[in-house]
Amino acid sequence: MEDKKIEARVHSVESFGTLDGPGIRFVLFLQGCNLKCKYCHNRDTWDMKLGQLKTLDEIFNKILRYKNYIKNGGVTITGGEPLLQYNFLIALFTKLKEVKIHTCIDTSGMVALTEKIKELINLTDLFLLDIKHIDPEKCKKLVGFSNEKELDFAKYLSEINKPMWIRQVLIPGITDDEQDLLKLKKFISSLNSVEKMEFLPYHTMGKYKWEDLGLKYELEGVRETNNNDLEIAKKILDTKYDY
Repeated sequence: MEDKKIEARVHSVESFGTLDGPGIRFVLFLQGCNLKCKYCHNRDTWDMKLGQLKTLDEIFNKILRYKNYIKNGGVTITGGEPLLQYNFLIALFTKLKEVKIHTCIDTSGMVALTEKIKELINLTDLFLLDIKHIDPEKCKKLVGFSNEKELDFAKYLSEINKPMWIRQVLIPGITDDEQDLLKLKKFISSLNSVEKMEFLPYHTMGKYKWEDLGLKYELEGVRETNNNDLEIAKKILDTKYDY
């Protein structure tokens, strides 16, 4: 298939990202998500029919224009759930590898480990893996699915020694229970290739997107995470990993 016929549904791009992987990064937000996270701050990315269709050539050539700026960083794909568009990412990352650009995917890992997904994993230098909740039932209540697939995804990355940063959104009263955090600590300690652990503070800056779509915001009344919450969670995990 010609590159110009390989397409992706794109939500948006960020040319100089500094929060989604090492260094300065070109961040591509893909459209579509299979989860229903109650705290989602990008609610407008869920619908796979929305977004703009962009060809592989369009996106690759745009990235190349920023190559000098991202030479110590790279490209991060996020969403939505980027692994839903794995065929496009395989094609894009193949081209990025040819020009020696670092590749990173920000994902929930909530997908089956098919041969195509494994092919994409091999082309990816780093995963930002968002563990939604370590407890399967609480995870299902929070995002619509239990956590078996994402934990299996993490175990597979560990088995093949693929670098990953573990992330979790710290939500007061939902993901900050001490026993759950201790279980998370135990799970992370069982993995071989975790380079970093990050708690992402829960915020309501994306609430207006739910309202603009005429939807009820799922976590109405839940307070935002403060620095004290973060310090307590970090102390409970008390791991060797950087925050």
